[in-house]
Amino acid sequence: MAALFLTGVGIAAMQPAMAQDPLPGEQLPSLPAIDRTLATLHGVVRNSATGEGVPRALVSIQGDASTGALTDGDGRFEIPGLPVGPQAVEVRKPGFLDQTNSAVYDATASGLPHNVLLAADMADVEFTLSPTCTIRGQIELSTGDPAEGIEVGLARRTVANGRAIWQASGFAHTRSDGKYRFGGLADGAYALYTEPSMDSEAAANLVQPGAKAAERWGYASVYYPDARDPSGAAKITVASGEEAQANLTLTREPFQTVTANVVPAQAGMNYSALVMDGAGRQLRYGAQYDQNSHTIQAALPDGSYSMLVSSAPQFDQAGRGGGAGVLVGTVDFSVAGHAVTNLRVPLTTPRPSSVQVNVVRSGAGKGAGQIGEVLVMVNRAGGWIDDGMASVYASGTPPAPLPATYTLPGAYWADVQLAEQGLCEGSFTAGGANLAREPVAIGLSGSTAPMELTLRDDCAQLNLSLPEDVAGMAAGEERYYTAWVVPDFDFTRELYPVVLRPTSGGTVLLNNMTPGNYHVYTFAGPVRLEYRNRTALAALPDAGQVVTLSPSETTNLVVEAPEP
Repeated sequence: MAALFLTGVGIAAMQPAMAQDPLPGEQLPSLPAIDRTLATLHGVVRNSATGEGVPRALVSIQGDASTGALTDGDGRFEIPGLPVGPQAVEVRKPGFLDQTNSAVYDATASGLPHNVLLAADMADVEFTLSPTCTIRGQIELSTGDPAEGIEVGLARRTVANGRAIWQASGFAHTRSDGKYRFGGLADGAYALYTEPSMDSEAAANLVQPGAKAAERWGYASVYYPDARDPSGAAKITVASGEEAQANLTLTREPFQTVTANVVPAQAGMNYSALVMDGAGRQLRYGAQYDQNSHTIQAALPDGSYSMLVSSAPQFDQAGRGGGAGVLVGTVDFSVAGHAVTNLRVPLTTPRPSSVQVNVVRSGAGKGAGQIGEVLVMVNRAGGWIDDGMASVYASGTPPAPLPATYTLPGAYWADVQLAEQGLCEGSFTAGGANLAREPVAIGLSGSTAPMELTLRDDCAQLNLSLPEDVAGMAAGEERYYTAWVVPDFDFTRELYPVVLRPTSGGTVLLNNMTPGNYHVYTFAGPVRLEYRNRTALAALPDAGQVVTLSPSETTNLVVEAPEP
């Protein structure tokens, strides 16, 4: 091992800097004084439903495991020996959620840290925890047998991309007595449903090589209280620690065998199928490909369905494969008391439609001559839990049309995202239809009516700021505000909340805004706004501030900050 030699100079350079007496005539620069004052953070944690103090809640400083305190029987706490200045405070207790400071409202929401400016001899700070809710119930079978192991799904009503949607919120299985439970839920509206269940696991195996498909028995998927599709699901609303009861009775019924022939059926191909309802929503009924009969098989209760079949080449470990490229096909059918055989699913090559992009040059615009990447996203518009799942439909750099990727057939809302600064949305249409008002219809091959996106380069800027009386932060918990800037005109792009905090200067500059009239809605704390619903906007207690953005200009607006 080589020896390491350090010269005197090197050793001195490695020593920490130390204060020295100034040389004659030398004046050292003055350093800012470091405030080493220590103070005590004290206050109370309250139950949002009752206003009472919450005992044994943990109040701690984020990132410092050594500091923290449990509240006493009245919900009071003290944490001594903290440096004065900003502190990030977390508040937790099992059975409660810190929703007051979180923009995420779901079963796992624990809340963002509270920004607190700690000062000596400051007043109490007050935090609020919300008791979690519970949905429980019991499932009974028409046969009287124990309903053990039935899978129950939960969906929560929320807002995504400015629209109210259902979002998957968890699964549970019934116990031996048929009971189930969902705990730790945030306030809100929920929907409950069961997954399909067969009499036995063996019956769930649809395809048995060499065996003739037989009638099977089981329990269809049911949406509480007794609907067969999501449109009939009832909302279960809970708040402030409430417990809701939702019981279901499942009726045993025959599942008829459905057999579909794929055309062409080729060796060296993998085939898969999705079962959907009449509205194009994917169902949880399984479908499998039988290599012996070259058919897709499913077992389904009575109802109307469609089946989407796709194929792709098989590849071995060396990357060798056979068969054609990706193929897709679909067939509509009904099940009514007997097996469905000899369905024919013709497969074709997907040909997704490209997106034509045009840029309107104003001459006064700031957009660059070369357009950056343009991304077109789509979101399902089927009215169930896959609506919030976004996927890329097309992307590329104009002036060439944007090449599209294959997307399952159905109705979708479009959303435009731009990489280029200085460009903003003008309009987006499909066959002349305004995609800001109606979803785009994607066909079996991934094709749509001709899609045309118009961009403009005379974008505006909007500078939002807090009023002077709330822009400064006093000792205690920081008050912050959420502003939504909603166009009065049609638009497809997704909007994002603007968070205004005194600690970050109380001002935010928004770029690449399409010129026109807007309403600015400001809230105390986090809010998910259904900004695409004009009726919901009109029902807000505050009508919002009206602002007009002119082409290629910057507009300043002091928001109207509401009381918390």
